[in-house]
Amino acid sequence: MPLASLNSRVYTNQITLCLFLLQLAAAGLAVGFFVYRAVKDIAGRAWPRAMVTVILWSAFGVTLAVGSLLMCFSMPATVGLGVALVVFSIGTGLYACWVTRRVGFTARVFEKAVQPVDKFRGLNGPAYLMVAAGFVWISVWCVAVIGAVNFRFPGLTILALVVSLAWTAEVMRNVANLTASRVIALYYLRGMQSSVQFSFQRALSYNLGSACLGSLFVPTIEALRILARGLNLLEGEDEFMFSCAHCCLNVMNAVFEFGNSWAFVHASRSTWRQFEGQPGMPALADADITSSVCFLTGVTSGALCVALAGSWTFVTHRHYTATVSLMAFYVGYLMTRIGMALPQACVGCYYVCYAENPRSRLFEDSPIGERLNKMKEDGEDAVGVAPTPRFPHQHVSAA
Repeated sequence: MPLASLNSRVYTNQITLCLFLLQLAAAGLAVGFFVYRAVKDIAGRAWPRAMVTVILWSAFGVTLAVGSLLMCFSMPATVGLGVALVVFSIGTGLYACWVTRRVGFTARVFEKAVQPVDKFRGLNGPAYLMVAAGFVWISVWCVAVIGAVNFRFPGLTILALVVSLAWTAEVMRNVANLTASRVIALYYLRGMQSSVQFSFQRALSYNLGSACLGSLFVPTIEALRILARGLNLLEGEDEFMFSCAHCCLNVMNAVFEFGNSWAFVHASRSTWRQFEGQPGMPALADADITSSVCFLTGVTSGALCVALAGSWTFVTHRHYTATVSLMAFYVGYLMTRIGMALPQACVGCYYVCYAENPRSRLFEDSPIGERLNKMKEDGEDAVGVAPTPRFPHQHVSAA
């Protein structure tokens, strides 16, 4: 067979070239996956305090940098997205300063909570399977969004697709959450070495309806509760507005008892009653920042996706920069949230199982018990929560 000329203007050995590119892409994904797994495992178990601190401040730095990058593109849509990210980064920085006193306790709880993972082979498997399934579904979803642009009522159609993807990704995350929660909870409460595969099958069958229901309502309830708590900070001269905000907060607190993220370990109402049975436990559980850390991890990942996808789109298809950036952020955030299901489930199990059986030998040196004892001795400030900033009263001087 004659050798192709080096001056040929067509691709030579195209099949071999395609095979090489495919294996290169697969190797790139594999390397990225295993690097992510190694960094997460090593950092999360060896340096939990550093990990929590890095996540809090990297969310601030990355969102600020990406927001500035989007504003540098000098297009109205990208400037709007950039301003939103910069404002969010400022809020994240203020939040990181506010919760500094909680970082040490959160890191200790996280370190203790993930210790049982090594006792169960394949406990990471369901989360990785959900990430893989999410990647496949999101890839198809992105193509569907492109097709929906030219469909009748594109705005409503794309909005429906966005809501559908959010619910689907949340269900995937909570399937992994339920699997890990069942395995870890049985270990803490009964000392059982439960089968990960059996728990995963239950989460995909008998418990799937509960996962769908919780995925639909729990994020909404918790978001509205955060909003009500934020409005309650506006303590001004308008007594009517303050009373309304305070009433909304009480309503959301009551609803929160029936629907919260602890339900994926135990029934919401039963869990909160167990917390109330331990003096100081509701305040301690409410001050936990694990959910915030997982949320900010997703935001950081989404912002990094924006930096890559937005820069590439600006060079190749400038008019689609804002759209692609928004989709990249959304996809990166959801994928990371699915991957963070295991550590969040471990921490949730640690709190709930401690409340149910605090005298267990597995909780002899628990940081929760130490903090509760300190709260009894020193008062509520021992929870490590900085005083909530409020807007001061505006006193009007008499003329």
